Amino acid sequence: MIDLKKKKELSAEVFTSSMNDIMFFLMLFFIITSTLLNPSMIKVALPKASNSQTLQKKEINLTMTLNKTYFVNNTQTTLDGLESELRKELAHSPDAYIMLRFDNNLPIQDLVNVLSLGNKLNTKMIIATAKQK
Repeated sequence: MIDLKKKKELSAEVFTSSMNDIMFFLMLFFIITSTLLNPSMIKVALPKASNSQTLQKKEINLTMTLNKTYFVNNTQTTLDGLESELRKELAHSPDAYIMLRFDNNLPIQDLVNVLSLGNKLNTKMIIATAKQK
């Protein structure tokens, strides 16, 4: 006898029409969360410089706003509590440097006070600047 039945061929298909939507939402999610994780979200008008340098070491952000509010890695502190907050951060990362983000309208004495504190803590400090246009 001859087998007259057709053999069914199975074919595997993957429907990728919704993959574009999923990838778009994932990309949007990561872009939004990466801007939220930026440690420099406290707005200050940085001084301008013609050259800039990028470092790849661990950094501790120290920000001082125009109304003399201090932030250590987005944690608000006072000038009196600044030393203890920096000691705590340096205990976690002893080889880290401190990135100073000062408003460009502040008096130079405020910067000197913080620099002398960094000298007392025996740590490296770098002044953040904005690119000059």
